[in-house]
Order: sequence, then C-alpha cells, then structure tokens
Amino acid sequence: MNQKLLGLALAGCCSVAVLHAQQPAAPPAAPAPAQTPAPATSTRSPATQQPAAQQPATQSGDDAAANAPTIRLGVNEVNLIFTVTDRHGHYIPNLKLNDFALLDDQRAPEKVNSFRQQINLPLRVGIVIDASTSIRTRFQFEQQSATEFLLNILKARSDRAFVMGFDVTPTIEQDWTNNIDGLETGINRLRPGGGTALFDAVYTACRDKLLTERGPEPVRKAMILISDGDDNQSRVHPDEAIKECQRAETIIYAISTNWTPSRGKGDKVLSDMAEATGGSTFFPPSVEEMSNSFKQIEEELRSQYALTYTPADFQYNGAFRTIYLYCNDRRYQVRAKKGYFAPRQ
Repeated sequence: MNQKLLGLALAGCCSVAVLHAQQPAAPPAAPAPAQTPAPATSTRSPATQQPAAQQPATQSGDDAAANAPTIRLGVNEVNLIFTVTDRHGHYIPNLKLNDFALLDDQRAPEKVNSFRQQINLPLRVGIVIDASTSIRTRFQFEQQSATEFLLNILKARSDRAFVMGFDVTPTIEQDWTNNIDGLETGINRLRPGGGTALFDAVYTACRDKLLTERGPEPVRKAMILISDGDDNQSRVHPDEAIKECQRAETIIYAISTNWTPSRGKGDKVLSDMAEATGGSTFFPPSVEEMSNSFKQIEEELRSQYALTYTPADFQYNGAFRTIYLYCNDRRYQVRAKKGYFAPRQ
C-alpha cells in the first residue's frame, strides 16, 4: 500500500474510533508474567513507606486533585500515554482525538473510551543508576541531579519512587516511598565499583517493582536510567529487558553519561530501549548539565496525552500486540510505546 493510501486508511480508522467513543465498563488488565529466568537482586533493608492510594493531581493544586475524576480500566482496555512534539522537540498541547490515527494489531480499535490532554496521573518512578567503575569520576554529579529531580517532580499525595543502583548486580537502596529524605538517602548510599549488568538491572526493576504497580486506576510508570549503556555482565538479553518493560507498561527515559562528542555503542543501546517503550534518550554534553536533562524529563511527564481504548478482535493469549499511532498533521511527531502484551485469561 503506498503512503497516500496508508494515510487515508489510518485517518479513516481514527474517525471510526471517534464515532464510537464510549465510556469504559470492565475491570483492570494484568500484564503477562515474565517467562525469562531473572537475575538475582540484593536489597539493603530499605525504608518502606506504603501510602494509601490517592486521586490524580491536577494543575489546580492538591485540593482540586482530591476531587478529580478517576479513570478505571477494563480487562480488555489499553491505556496509552504518549507525547507529541514538533521537529524541534517542543511539546504540542491542545490536540483533539480526531487529530490522531491509531492501529492496534493492524486494526482500528473497537471503540475509544477516553481521551485526555495534559494529564496529571499519579507517577511511579524508578531511579536506576549505573554504579559501575566506569562512571566513578562523575558519580557525585549524577547523585545530585537525581536528588534534585525527585525534589521537583514528586507530589507527596499521589506519587512514589524507588532507587536502584547496579554494577554486577542490581541493588534496591530505597523501596517505593513518597519520602524525599528516604529517597535521597538511598541515592547517597550508592558507591561506584565493579562491572556493569545494565540489562539485568532494567529487567529486575520492571519485574520486581514496576510490574507490581497496577490497580483499577492508571498511573504513569517511568524508569529514569542513568548509564553509559555499556554492558559486560548481564545474563538477560537486551530484547528480554525491553519486553519486561513493555509488560510492566513502563517508559524508559535514559540519560547517557558518555560525554564524548561521538555517540558510542552504549548510546545506541539506551536509545533502542527508550524508543521501544515510548521514552527518549538525553545526551548532556557534560556532567554539569545533566540537571537540564532531568528538567526535560520532568516537563514531559507533566505534558502528555492519555488515550484508553478497546482493541478490536482482542484475545487473552499473552501475545504481543503492536501499536501504531501518528498525528494527522505531519509537522508533529508522536512518541508512544510500540505495543503491549495481552493478558492471559
């Protein structure tokens, strides 16, 4: 099919979805369990704080957030969070549902249940920091930038985060909490040394932490991965780590610690993982400018769209279903996850 016909077909798909937009009516989807033997994780008696579930925050403040409506997902519904930018990376607000075309497993969705822009869903953020020998000289700057990011992004009433460091093995330094002091302590507890098991760390963070964060209301799950992308110790393969992120419905935002002008093999690894999950990769020119990358991630997490829909011909078989989403105005680019795993019945 040539590009013109494909564009018309997809635009028609979106129009059909808009015409059949309805409210959701079913219980939540559970991601398919991982099948890959997983790496070991060490945990150092983290301070665990499990706050009660909160309503999503809105831009009008915490009081308004307490009264904001919630979104409940059905077992056969997909919650798709995505970002729209122009060619210069600037975020595009105020788009409508009919500005997009969507295919799920190469078919238009059966119906669109909700569409929201500039959402403020509760955040679940994993800070995953490379603590191998290769980044020893810039490690303190990484710690400071990560702490500043958490101070700026987390809202105590609705958001939670955890801290993981990794060299040869991943280590949870602070479990899920909204306590900034606990998170800062976890970050400062990290000490660089040893080899690099990047894929093991990503896989474990998704399997043990992010995959378990699900409930009747959607949340935005993100992993902030700070590394040079070089892996020399993992037992998990790169595609297995990516699949576990997709099962956990987690977006990867990677910050490269390669300060050289040329992009290396590790940078491509980070970019591939981020792209497959709907995230992006940042290449600060120096360690002192890493905080700017965190600010860009913070802005994106608060400037996204959310779309929930019921796929056509949905089957509970654990299979991977591809997602193709684009904006009808080709001046704009859509960044979304490439697909998801259907739950097993």
